[in-house]
Amino acid sequence: MLSVREQLHTTVFSQCYSPGGRHLAVCTNFGHIAIFSVSAALLSDTTESQHRPLFMFKAHDGPVYTLASTDKLLISAGTGEIHAWNWADILSKTPKVIWTVSIPDSYKLYSPEINSLVLDSKGTDYKLYAGCGDNNIYIWDVEAGVLQTTLKGHTDYIHDIALRAASHECVTASEDGTVRIWDTRTPQHAVHALEPYKIESCNRPEYGKWIGCVAVDAGDDWMVCGGGPRLSLWYLRSLTSTTTFDTPKACQQCAMFYEDTIISAGSEAYVNHWYVNGDLKGRVPCKPTSVFNVSINTESDNNKVLTVAGSSSMIDVCTNFGYRAFSLTVC
Repeated sequence: MLSVREQLHTTVFSQCYSPGGRHLAVCTNFGHIAIFSVSAALLSDTTESQHRPLFMFKAHDGPVYTLASTDKLLISAGTGEIHAWNWADILSKTPKVIWTVSIPDSYKLYSPEINSLVLDSKGTDYKLYAGCGDNNIYIWDVEAGVLQTTLKGHTDYIHDIALRAASHECVTASEDGTVRIWDTRTPQHAVHALEPYKIESCNRPEYGKWIGCVAVDAGDDWMVCGGGPRLSLWYLRSLTSTTTFDTPKACQQCAMFYEDTIISAGSEAYVNHWYVNGDLKGRVPCKPTSVFNVSINTESDNNKVLTVAGSSSMIDVCTNFGYRAFSLTVC
């Protein structure tokens, strides 16, 4: 269990649902991964103990920034290294590292943090994309453990990665203020580089030009991104910004498409639900004062919830996405 000091200063950077959607894994700035039973927490006669972790273990020496999952593995990343854990071992409370890959030592001075992990399951093998603090995106073959490709071109660290479902393209968001679109078949340079901070409707000089989040819709036609500039919707066929979403006092740090809406959150204690025309559908108060991750359990219809994590030891659970039902506690 965490000490009182750790509880007060816990940040949850990322979340990931297990295959089948019965469990939720979250990772913290103290290097822990905590496992919750979503199905138990949703019972009508649930107790406070069911809002606490089933199990918690030390996964990395430093902060764990991001998680991803295959049908068998939970993958975690911190500074310099990516670990894979077998879900079966974790759920039996005997976690052990199945494999580890290390970020190439570009600067030979320090190991970069890994801010974003995304899995591509197209084809016969999983590909793992890692966006890192050395400005690069690395792509591994998960089964072989082999580094296949490095995408270079950003001039500052990577915040987020999104994949286009029907192509070989990935989209990356960086502190350098650009969103770059890459074709992994020709990885020598990005196909396109978008600069939202140069668009008048997006630009907010007082918050900087950094881009903290990016997402692509299921049809591959639309992209949403934000950070220092306003959250904005882009039509990818023409590479033009069509809509902005105004959060005057906050920078958006995570965003996703969900059905006919866009969900975003960032440096204030709210989750925003937007219509694609820019109108605000609703704002849901949350416990974290700064939100780093919003996730929807698409693995299970019976346990379908939206969970919110950030600068708090509490993870908000929304059964109806329009309000907070209860909170899980990392402790």
